[in-house]
Order: sequence, then structure tokens, then C-alpha cells
Amino acid sequence: MIINEIFTGKSSWPELVGKNGGEAATTIISENPNVFVVIIPSATGHITPVSADYNSGRVRVSVDEHCIVTNVPKIG
Repeated sequence: MIINEIFTGKSSWPELVGKNGGEAATTIISENPNVFVVIIPSATGHITPVSADYNSGRVRVSVDEHCIVTNVPKIG
């Protein structure tokens, strides 16, 4: 099965690494209103399990225990 997807708007936000997770979510939605944001909390030394599926409407924002973005948020 081939799925054709049309991507519009920004797809990654490297400038948000080190920023507050809530503010990052607001920025992402304002720059690409076609996506929804999922904040993924993680504790030091622990990995939060997430599904391996790809979703062109989702942006995962990984944050540390202080709600600081730890990885580049991107569509997927």
C-alpha cells in the first residue's frame, strides 16, 4: 500500500532544544497548525516507551524532569 501525504508547514524545530516544553509546544502549533504535540516526559536514567509508528500529524517533544526539551522535536 502506498500512501501519499502532503506535508505543509515546518517539520522540525532544532531551535527548541533547551527550551521549556510548554513553550515549545505553543511554538510548534503556531508554526504548523496541521500537527498535534505530544509531550514525552523522561526521568534521569529512564527511557519513556513510545510507539514506533509514524504519524505525519504528530510532533513528539521529549522533556527532562525540569520540563526542558532534550531532543529535536520533529514530525513523526
